[in-house]
Amino acid sequence: MNGIVRLKHIEDYAKVCYYSVCLNQEDRSVDDVDSLYESFIKEQEVLNLDKLNHITAWLGEIGDKYGATTRYFRHEQHQGEAMGLPPNQIGKEPVYTEDGETVPNNLRLYCHRLNENVVILFSGAIKTAKTPQECPNVKKHFELANKLTNIIDSAIRERDIVWIDGSKDIDYSDDLILYY
Repeated sequence: MNGIVRLKHIEDYAKVCYYSVCLNQEDRSVDDVDSLYESFIKEQEVLNLDKLNHITAWLGEIGDKYGATTRYFRHEQHQGEAMGLPPNQIGKEPVYTEDGETVPNNLRLYCHRLNENVVILFSGAIKTAKTPQECPNVKKHFELANKLTNIIDSAIRERDIVWIDGSKDIDYSDDLILYY
């Protein structure tokens, strides 16, 4: 069975525009429903706030200071096109908590880096195995992110999503519907 995919603008920073997707919401405005990323935020605010804060801090740093260069994204052992956050930290993944402690951040947010200025944010969970395919928590998020990445890339090739002339941002119809 095919589902419906619609893009939703999340936030603009100095160097990066972030988007997400809403699934199976043909009849409602994307402004009225949570995207995958917004649902991820709501869930992780309850379950893993410090780890979530670490990831959202990276989104801000990447967005304002660095741009979405590949070095700031986690390549899950080249097992798909989707990338993850937080980035690799030379063998460590510290999360700085309010009390100054550091703990490993095994929370993953999967996304699609279109270029240094546009990133599509999906969802994720706590990763408990070496690869996403081996982890019961993130496997479905990683597989969906890869599927959505392919659909978005196809929409760009078909010119349903286009680059704005003279800009580093994308343009698409508010009623654009893609299928997965």
